[in-house]
Amino acid sequence: MLSPFKLSTCMALCLALAGPSMATDIPAGTQFHATQTMVRSNGSEPESMDPAVAETVPANQILRDLFEGLTATDTTGKTVPGVAESWKQTNPTTWVFKLRTNAKFSNGVNITAEDFVYGIRRFVDPKTASPYASTFGVFLLNGLEVAMGKKPTSEVGVKALDKYTLEIKTVDPISFLPELVANTQLGPVHKATVEKFGKDWVKPGNTVGNGAYILKDWQVNNRIVIEKNPQYWDAANVRLTKVTYLPIEDQFADIKLWESGETDYVYQMPPGVFDKYKAQYPKELKNQAVIGLRYYDFQTKTTFKDVRVRKALSMVLDRDILSKRVTADGQAPAYSLIVAGVAGADPTPYEWATWPMDKRIAEAKKLLAEAGVKPGTKYTFAYNVSDYHKKMAIFAASEWKTKLGIILETEAMEFKVLAKRRHDGAFEIGRNGWLADYNDATSFLALVRCDSDQNTNFYCDREAEALIQKGTQSADPVKRKELLTQASKKIMDGYPIIPLVQYSLPRLIKSYVGGYSESNPQDHYRSKDFYIIKH
Repeated sequence: MLSPFKLSTCMALCLALAGPSMATDIPAGTQFHATQTMVRSNGSEPESMDPAVAETVPANQILRDLFEGLTATDTTGKTVPGVAESWKQTNPTTWVFKLRTNAKFSNGVNITAEDFVYGIRRFVDPKTASPYASTFGVFLLNGLEVAMGKKPTSEVGVKALDKYTLEIKTVDPISFLPELVANTQLGPVHKATVEKFGKDWVKPGNTVGNGAYILKDWQVNNRIVIEKNPQYWDAANVRLTKVTYLPIEDQFADIKLWESGETDYVYQMPPGVFDKYKAQYPKELKNQAVIGLRYYDFQTKTTFKDVRVRKALSMVLDRDILSKRVTADGQAPAYSLIVAGVAGADPTPYEWATWPMDKRIAEAKKLLAEAGVKPGTKYTFAYNVSDYHKKMAIFAASEWKTKLGIILETEAMEFKVLAKRRHDGAFEIGRNGWLADYNDATSFLALVRCDSDQNTNFYCDREAEALIQKGTQSADPVKRKELLTQASKKIMDGYPIIPLVQYSLPRLIKSYVGGYSESNPQDHYRSKDFYIIKH
């Protein structure tokens, strides 16, 4: 897409047109297996199948199969047409999407622009209690005000111009809007189904979606089964007829199931085994760096009010050892909120990141002494059950104890429990991670912005917020980037989080699974792009 629209230099409409968004390109001569079914690990139990409410990776992986937005993301990470067959930017803050007339819900009812209006209004409505309402609502005209209950949902910047034409108005010039609306939170919702079943509308048998698949079975902490949706507009190009998602949190158990042939797709390998399995399964081990950050949250409202304590704890963690010896799977050390490959801002590593460790420890001890924190002080650390996170937590606990005398007491819990506790502020230090919903710095800034529902550290820097607002209002991409970079650095100098490593996702995938690409920087895959090769 072009940079933010400038009327002075681009009087023509910025237009995206495409033919049918077929499933992934299939090499000529490919022979398909007679049975097109797949079993894949999902990492954890999803907290909801409601696209407006779900916020976690495990939930959204499945939602990309059950629902489809105006656009979608193909297996290479490219934004492609979804329900919208074309779109154009008519002025700096207005986009118009033309919907395909053959898109239907799974009950056979045609999708219209009003279904998007309803879906988006429902998403930002405070009554829905979406943990993403302000994260995405901040881009829509009046979206943040609606999410905060200051304006009615009818004021959000979305409008049906006619049956198959949708207009979206934004607060600022947003060049990446077509990528943003690939997220199912901003997709269409069948109003009559929601009104009939209420919260139960996302249970098997009740759900009416518009994705390539239908929810057939959901056994909590056991499996989720989806089957091909015959009403999907591109059903002719969807190969897999059934996909089973398994919420496997034990990563070693995940590998054992894969090796025994019970699954086709390991969500993520545990730390410290990468080299072993790379040698054993060189063709089936996949790994790629993604625009994501593993980090720890501080509870800045209570326990960690003092920035000196936050800085000291961050300084002494040796990310080089963490990435090379603990995770040992290609993840790069991170000393910034912004990671490599993110558009719209530059990483701003801490100055002390290049200091020798003994100097960092000495400075950290000085900061703790000034803050009145003595050796033997105890803090609690909350993380979700996972070999990966457990091993990282053991490393952090060791670093803080041996270098500063700080004691870390760990608490392991289910992922959905951890997610709730983070939002409730019921933690002191919490494990966290972020995979970008779209490739722009604002996706990462949402983790630390004052009014963002994804800010679970509760830190707020109003001066930095003003820089972000100036940046997002600018139509000059160079100036925008400069301001967002400044804002990121200013916030991170307040140490609301501990950046640890940039995500990579090492996984094992059977060689007969076609359609997987290692060039998907957001790890947004749809089952419609996979197929099973004859074997």
